[in-house]
Amino acid sequence: MGIEIGKYKNATHQQDGLFSVVYKATSPDDTPNSPHTSQESRNVVALKVTIPSSMIAPHDSEREVRILKDAISSNVIPLVESFHQAGGRLVLVFPFMPYDLDQLLQKRMLSKDQARKCLLDLFSALTHIHSCGIIHRDVKPSNILLKSLFGPAYLADFGIAWSPKDPSSEPEDSKITDVGTTCYRPPELLFGNRNYGCALDLWAAGCTVAEVVEPDHETLFDAGELGSELALIQSVFKKLGTPNLTVWPEAAEFHDWGKMEFYKYPSQPWEVLLPKATDSERDLVSNLVRYESGSRMTAAQALTHPYFLG
Repeated sequence: MGIEIGKYKNATHQQDGLFSVVYKATSPDDTPNSPHTSQESRNVVALKVTIPSSMIAPHDSEREVRILKDAISSNVIPLVESFHQAGGRLVLVFPFMPYDLDQLLQKRMLSKDQARKCLLDLFSALTHIHSCGIIHRDVKPSNILLKSLFGPAYLADFGIAWSPKDPSSEPEDSKITDVGTTCYRPPELLFGNRNYGCALDLWAAGCTVAEVVEPDHETLFDAGELGSELALIQSVFKKLGTPNLTVWPEAAEFHDWGKMEFYKYPSQPWEVLLPKATDSERDLVSNLVRYESGSRMTAAQALTHPYFLG
């Protein structure tokens, strides 16, 4: 038997997050539904139960609600509603999505065409939110949810997202650097840049593309068993080469640049890094996974890349 959460009956536990618990439930007939959900599944919802007062920055479910209302688009997870409950709980209600990209990659359940469509939806979502100045800050396969194996795919979990319009977001030039998930974190975070922008999401998206196009579906970079920043830096340097200010001029402004001396690794060609990918797939990744954030392909540019036209 499940529990009652607001007007949602028989809610069953699905998963635990760092600051939330997710339940699956059937909504009452009078619950508003997203236009992006089908007649067959629209009454099945996911309830994300949070306690905002217990959250540690940058996690903020109240800000998540406000950002989701500003970020409405066809490939951003739609917020059906939100409501408060006793005990200071804030509940966010979403259409229930049975799959996430990480799960599908690990189980090898997607064809190349299905995977390509999923990535197209990801870049569509990023194009929209970046046009609003919103930075997701946690792009990774497990935050890309799918309604079916054939899509559509939705960018989800805006719990640490940043928006220039939101009063609880940090100042633009002093954003929190403890964002993102281990091996998807871009190098500017690792060297203390607090003035990062939307290009932060593009590095993570490039790492996601790399997982999709390589049959073994391993992460492009490795942060080690403990998720160490130094292990991640070494992994990035071993593959892309140890950067200098000629390769990465913006690093001169980073708080932690130059504090340590690193072994000078040569860069490896993308044919070695992604041996089973096609030329088009490698080209897309190589245009996203770049040290200099300003030289990364934008999400809008990615949508017109030959990979998506093939």
